[in-house]
Amino acid sequence: MVLINPNSSTATTAMMTAIARRTLGPALPVRGVTVARGPRMLTDPEALRAAAPEVLAAGLRATAGGDCAALLVAAFGDPGLTALRAATTGAGASGASGASGASGASGVYGVHGLAGASGAYGATGTPASGIREVGIPTSGTPTSGAPTSGIPVVGIGEAALLEAAAGGTPFGIATTTPLLADAIHARVNALGLADRYTGLRLTAGAPERLSADPELLLDRLERAVRACAERDGARAVVIGGGPLGEAAEALHARCAVRVVAPIPAACRAITRLLTDRRTGGPTVR
Repeated sequence: MVLINPNSSTATTAMMTAIARRTLGPALPVRGVTVARGPRMLTDPEALRAAAPEVLAAGLRATAGGDCAALLVAAFGDPGLTALRAATTGAGASGASGASGASGASGVYGVHGLAGASGAYGATGTPASGIREVGIPTSGTPTSGAPTSGIPVVGIGEAALLEAAAGGTPFGIATTTPLLADAIHARVNALGLADRYTGLRLTAGAPERLSADPELLLDRLERAVRACAERDGARAVVIGGGPLGEAAEALHARCAVRVVAPIPAACRAITRLLTDRRTGGPTVR
C-alpha cells in the first residue's frame, strides 16, 4: 500500500506511515510518499484545492510500477481522491461520494468552539453506500501511465466518517482547523451522514502552534472530544486530520467515548476491499 501525504512535511509522512504499518502489520507493506510541493499543513480551502493535483501526480507515480496494491490519501479533506480513483482505472470516479477537497461548502452550521453552545445540523443527504472499490472499465482508454484494473483508493476522511456513523451511530468531529469547517460539513453531507452528525468541535489556538506542542495539542483535542460527547451527544468522535494521528491514538485511553482515528480507519477499509477482491465478496462498505 502507498500512503500519500498531501502536505509537504516528510516528518508527517513518516509518522502517518508508522501508524499505517502498526495497523496493517506485516501482511501488507506500507510505503509513504510526500507530494512534490505544497504547504506543510493544509489549514484552509485553498490549500486543499492546491493539494489535489499533487496527490493525483503522486498516486500515478506510485502505481506506474505495477506493484501498488492500494492507495491511501492521508488528509482529512481527501484532496484529489475522486480524480485519483478515476485516473487509476481510466474510467469515471466511483465511491461513496463524488465530492473531494474543499468544494461544495454549504455554510457553517453545527460548529462549536470549546465554549460554544451545541446546535443542530439541519441538512440531510442520501444515505451513504460506503466505500466502493473502483471496478475494471469495460470500455474506453485508460489514463496514460495508469493501470487498467482498479485498485482500492481510500481517503482517511471518507473512511473515518463512514466508520464512525456505521449502524446509525451519532458522531461528532474534533479538529484544529476552523477555516475548513465549511468543507468538513460539505463532506459529511455529501456522504449522506448529516442525520447522524452531532457537529464539529474546534480546538482553541492556531493549528500551527498546536502542532508544534504535542502535549498542548493532546489537551485541546481531548477537551474537544469530551465536548462532542458530553454537550452534543456524540457516541463516536472522529479526529479530523492525518497529522493528528498520534494524538488520535493517545485519545483512545483518555476518553470514554469511542474515538475514530482516521488513518487506522482507512487501513481497515483497504483491508476489507482487498479481502473482497480475493474472495469475490461485496465491494461496498
